[in-house]
Amino acid sequence: MTVDEVQALGRAIRAEIGKAVVGHDGTVDLLLVALFAGGHILLEGPPGTAKTLIAHSFAQTVGLDFGRIQFTPDLMPGDIIGANLFNFQTSTFTLTRGPIFTELLLADEINRTSPKTQAALLEAMQERTVTIDGESLALSNRFMVVATQNPIEQQGVYPLPEAQLDRFLFKQTVSYPSAGEERRIVATHGARQAAMSPADWGVARCADAATIDAAVASVAAVRLVDEVTDYIVALIRATRDVADLESGASPRAGAMLAGAARARAALDGRDFVIPDDVKTLAPALLRHRLILSPAAEIGGRGIEDVVAQIIETVEAPR
Repeated sequence: MTVDEVQALGRAIRAEIGKAVVGHDGTVDLLLVALFAGGHILLEGPPGTAKTLIAHSFAQTVGLDFGRIQFTPDLMPGDIIGANLFNFQTSTFTLTRGPIFTELLLADEINRTSPKTQAALLEAMQERTVTIDGESLALSNRFMVVATQNPIEQQGVYPLPEAQLDRFLFKQTVSYPSAGEERRIVATHGARQAAMSPADWGVARCADAATIDAAVASVAAVRLVDEVTDYIVALIRATRDVADLESGASPRAGAMLAGAARARAALDGRDFVIPDDVKTLAPALLRHRLILSPAAEIGGRGIEDVVAQIIETVEAPR
């Protein structure tokens, strides 16, 4: 598959998702980048902003098996990964696979469950395997987690630890729609009597496993010149030398940013990465990896402001 074909595939996917989802173009773009870069994405936004519909429509369009877990305080790790259950008829243990055995997993309200259950996703996100009673079981190489969380809910939540946040390629803030978009939502979705699946909105499948694999291979071949590599390293290292930050980004963040920039270049029809690819993706890649210093919090500084300052300060190659 050529980069032009990857670009055409991206346009087709966006068009199909647009049949069910109003707006959220930036979120769909990040989902595409995450898919072709082999990453996961965390969506943060208030209830009712179509986070679940976006994930379901995306899975429908790219031909991924879709699974959903509603995280609750009493959810246990075995409820996610499965367990070996004793069969009294055969006097043997039978493996019962959990909902994590899918291709696109929607981890809904991930911060409402305990850290022990949150940690059950770590191995799957990092290595795409699940271990049950000492046996490692492989997940699909297209396995992708789309997690959601509510930023305004403070009671009964367990914030994700930094080590787990670092496994997410992006954190996207899903905001309220514009006045025009909200009117379209009310006019179209308000006419339906009940929640419909993306297929009911006419969202069609645009790709299959072979197509996605070919696109991923094409993205991996996108050129990353030394100057852009140095720019990525400079950006990541700059996060560790800012007084407003208590903790900066990890080397994993730099490697992820390089892969994501390749995916964005291919979706733009280019077989080479430019600095603008890095600049565009850096906020979503860094905002969940940086920790503000106490002085910055007292001063009212925000992560978005600090990231914007770092991007502006670090000189990009020409």
